[in-house]
Amino acid sequence: MIRYTVPESQSQDFVKQGHIILDTFAEQPGFQWGRLARSVDEPNLWALVTEWEGAGFYRRALSAARMVMYPMMILMVHEPSAFEDVYLRDGA
Repeated sequence: MIRYTVPESQSQDFVKQGHIILDTFAEQPGFQWGRLARSVDEPNLWALVTEWEGAGFYRRALSAARMVMYPMMILMVHEPSAFEDVYLRDGA
């Protein structure tokens, strides 16, 4: 998960760039799914959420996508972005 703080005036461009990033990620080995989401409580807070077969796949994909991610890097919230599952529960 990568979070971003995006001024309202930049949100349309941000969404377009988010599509490009997700399309680039989707072409990388280990990609499972991804979404671009906006906070309902804080509209300037966005998240690019992806799931990978493992952290190694994610880190290699970041390297492969760095050029398409570059325009949005200034908007990133600098915090850890890779997490490993410790407990899973589905809705069934």
